[in-house]
Amino acid sequence: MTMLEQKHRALLREAERRAAAETGNMRACFELLSLSGAIDRDCAARLAPHRLSEGKFVILFLLSDQPEGLAPHELADRAGVTRATITGLIDGLERDGFVERRSDRNDRRKLAVLLTASGRKIADSLLLEHSAWIASLFAGFTADEHQTLHGLLQRVWQNLGTGGAPLDAPEA
Repeated sequence: MTMLEQKHRALLREAERRAAAETGNMRACFELLSLSGAIDRDCAARLAPHRLSEGKFVILFLLSDQPEGLAPHELADRAGVTRATITGLIDGLERDGFVERRSDRNDRRKLAVLLTASGRKIADSLLLEHSAWIASLFAGFTADEHQTLHGLLQRVWQNLGTGGAPLDAPEA
């Protein structure tokens, strides 16, 4: 069963109608994009009842093993977002009672972001729930199938060309 988004079905039909090119690769790309979108939507739906976005969830996760907290710029660097974005994420998490900002006793210019008790509780429970959900997406895959999928995705990254290295690829 392949579910393509409407926009991808329309593009594929038009490409087939025009016989512009072989559409097998186009279909594979659209299938991957549609699957990615469906995973993103499901993730958002799972986090929404907790008043969380994926970005806020990442911040909770990053703080979950940091009893002294982290500075906002450290959170931004680790999450891969801008400092302006991290400010908005922290503001929302603070408003919902999941984090608090604390000034350093010796240097009030220094600021740390820490989980509150409710933030720790939600982070701990959601980490387990989220991990189980991700694992369920690949239920039934054998080790060989995981390796094959990984290899195929690596080839797509390579074919992407300049700037297309996977985000977690080791630097040369």
